[in-house]
Amino acid sequence: MRPLRLSPIHRPTLSPLLLAALLPFLLLLSPPQARAATAADRVSACALPGTTGWTDEGHDTDHSVFQRPSGTIRVAMIFVDFPDAPATETPAQDAAQITPGADWLWNASYGKAWLAITQHQRWVRMPRVSTDYGYARGLTHEAHEAYVKDAVTAADPYVDFSQYAMVYVVPTRNASAISFTPTYVYDPGTAGVVADGSRIKWAVTFGQDMWHWGRKLVAHETGHTFGLPDLYAFDAGADAHRFVGGWDVMGLVGGAGPQYFAWHSWKLGWTRDSQVVCRASAGSDTVYLTAVEYGSGTKMAVVRTSSTTAYVVESRRGVQADTAVCSTGALIYRIDTSVRTGEGPIRVMDAKPRATPAAGCRPLDDAPYWAGESFHDAVAGVRIDVLGADGYGETVRITKS
Repeated sequence: MRPLRLSPIHRPTLSPLLLAALLPFLLLLSPPQARAATAADRVSACALPGTTGWTDEGHDTDHSVFQRPSGTIRVAMIFVDFPDAPATETPAQDAAQITPGADWLWNASYGKAWLAITQHQRWVRMPRVSTDYGYARGLTHEAHEAYVKDAVTAADPYVDFSQYAMVYVVPTRNASAISFTPTYVYDPGTAGVVADGSRIKWAVTFGQDMWHWGRKLVAHETGHTFGLPDLYAFDAGADAHRFVGGWDVMGLVGGAGPQYFAWHSWKLGWTRDSQVVCRASAGSDTVYLTAVEYGSGTKMAVVRTSSTTAYVVESRRGVQADTAVCSTGALIYRIDTSVRTGEGPIRVMDAKPRATPAAGCRPLDDAPYWAGESFHDAVAGVRIDVLGADGYGETVRITKS
């Protein structure tokens, strides 16, 4: 339910003379803290800075390193095979696995970013056998750059790379050694890759996992070129997805709710400052949040708890990218911009930590809070109450003491 506003006929009135006489006494009765908390803080107070020096959850993004996630982004898709793994399928068969990712990203960005993918549908032969490229977890930047360079050099006679912002390298399905999909971001400390007088600053080199993850792999890996960190645990332990589960494509790619967190949409510029409510000082705000799957309305409420930490609450619904969600409601998570990628810079708060997930669902898939439920962090002085819900979102009250 949306918060109600009083009609003018219900507002108490005082004569101007009486109000002028009472005003000094009213101000004395109202402590400074209470007066400061009558309105939400400036949104900039909740735009936490990044501190890790690479992909992180800081609101500021270094666009000398990462590309801007807006407008039309021109992508060259090239197809490679190997002396030990010649292609037997057509390039179009491989491309069909991932090119729908352009539509997925367009919808997830509320129409703010479009991947204009040009498919150069011919196989180009890599100069080395597939097993020579050292493709394994822990692949070094230098080895990855060598792979990108060989692919670009092989395709250069047929592609004008000066026309593109980014390159997708797609290997034949027969190259089992090219097993997973890392993202390449140019490091000025290395030689880099140059073709047609243009430096290749961003590339995604797809692997055999594209046959499992499909189009959402495009959103995950391209998200890294925008500066987004991984949200799954590099130290897998008992569950590599213990931090956020499947609530953002930067975590579990095939998760039930892969729509980008509202925090990410704000960081990427897809959500405007006017769609964010910030509470950085003591006080309380009641906010109606429309679900993040929709582009309009207020997208999130943020309670800042330190120079690098905050709690965020947003609304999730089973529509758009999230049609397969196991639960809907108010999703609450903690941001820490001092935590490195792969170590849990975002952690979802589980409303039902002792509940057994429904069949086909994972831990944290039932994390959202429902109407009548509350989250409380006494140490941080944060309370979030879910006051009501409808088909489009939740009404929440955020409080910082």
